[in-house]
Amino acid sequence: MKVTVVGAGAVGASCAEYIAMKNFASDVILLDIKEGFAEGKAMDLMQTASLNAFDTRITGTTGDYSKTANSDVAVITSGIPRKPGMTREELIGINAGIVKDVATNLIKHSPNVIIIVVSNPMDTMAYLVHKATGLPKNQIIGMGGALDSARFKYRLAEALECPISDVDGMVIGGHSDTGMIPLTRLATRNSVLASEFLAEDRLNQVLEDTKVGGATLTKLLGTSAWYAPGAAVSGMVQAIACDQKKMFPCSVLLEGEYGLEDICIGVPVLLGKNGIEKIVTIELSDAEKAKMQESADAVRKTNGLLEF
Repeated sequence: MKVTVVGAGAVGASCAEYIAMKNFASDVILLDIKEGFAEGKAMDLMQTASLNAFDTRITGTTGDYSKTANSDVAVITSGIPRKPGMTREELIGINAGIVKDVATNLIKHSPNVIIIVVSNPMDTMAYLVHKATGLPKNQIIGMGGALDSARFKYRLAEALECPISDVDGMVIGGHSDTGMIPLTRLATRNSVLASEFLAEDRLNQVLEDTKVGGATLTKLLGTSAWYAPGAAVSGMVQAIACDQKKMFPCSVLLEGEYGLEDICIGVPVLLGKNGIEKIVTIELSDAEKAKMQESADAVRKTNGLLEF
């Protein structure tokens, strides 16, 4: 199993670290355009191998896509990070060109690669990869929902004052502060609805705190978060590499599912050796359907700024 991570910044390096520590991949290639940066990150990570007991080989390279040849999975984290006060949508002009170039170079050397898109605005970047590469829809996956759901569970456990292993919940819709839809109606604590434990106003506060999860961290850190995004990607890569058929909400190309066409947006899917093994349809309430349509409209508006 060979995994390429493009972009050796905080998110990319964190992703490579988590993948290596889980010890399911034989090789991780870390690629960046900054001279020596990926090589340095790879060397630093490899010097933790004996300490963290992993045998995965991490190799860094400066812009040499031939080193990525025959990758099974590739993760695109390239692009500028979000700055305080900047929305994900404002990143599109710069990041679209970067992501298109990266995706094109990846498939030159790995035509069957499964691509996980992390770069923001993520739903639009995943859609761009579809249009730029023509890969089958099962091979292009946007990461956002896995991260947003992890943040949702964190807020749920905080509100419930319980171990995070007790809670389950999912976020669908667009990967943006206004577009994401935390499904509070379906959130549970050990199969008991969270609404049995939390008053409506407290559950609504969980929802609102989840929606601004990324912006909250950006304000505190001065840049985008990296631990949770890296962990979210590594979980998705592992599900594919180990053919786990594990369910994640991911941004995928819809062709009629959820009443939506020709758009990448977050819905639950099963991830396995073929990438997206199945898009899972869940019955939404009328209010959730309306929010999903509103979220899709916002994603389409951003997609309209793309130049193919």
